[in-house]
Amino acid sequence: MAMVPGVVIKMSLDCHDMTMIELLSLSLVTPGRNEDLQLEIVQRPSGVRLIKLSGPLVLRTLFEFQDAARHFPERPLIVDAAGIPYMDSAGLGAIIGLFASCQRTGQRFAISGVPERVQVLFEMTGVTEMLPCFTSIEDAEAAVTSK
Repeated sequence: MAMVPGVVIKMSLDCHDMTMIELLSLSLVTPGRNEDLQLEIVQRPSGVRLIKLSGPLVLRTLFEFQDAARHFPERPLIVDAAGIPYMDSAGLGAIIGLFASCQRTGQRFAISGVPERVQVLFEMTGVTEMLPCFTSIEDAEAAVTSK
C-alpha cells in the first residue's frame, strides 16, 4: 500500500480459537475535515477476507479502501458496511467498481450490514438487485464460501 500523509497504519496478530487472524487497521484523516474512514482487514478461518469499514465512504476517503480491496484477489471478499454512516456517489462507484472487478476475475464478493441510509442510496440508484447484500457477516460468508 502506498503511504499517504495523514494515514496511520497499525498491524498486529491476534490469536482467536487457535487460528491466527491478521488485523490491519487504516485510519485516513483528511486535514481540515471531520471525515475519517477506518478499515479493519480480517482473514477469517474460512479463508474469506473481510474488510470492516467505519466512517463515511466518500471521495476523500475511498482511495485506501480501493487499495485494500484489491490486495487479495484470490480470496473471497466481504465488505462489512455496518459502520458507514453515509456514502457519496464516489463511494458508491468504488463499491460498484469492486463488484465488477470481482465478477471479471471470478472472485466471490458480498456486502454485509448495509445501514438504512446507504440502503436508500442503493435503492435510489437501482443497484439493490445487482449487489449481493446480506444482513450479517455470517450470512455473507456462507454465500461466498458455498459451492
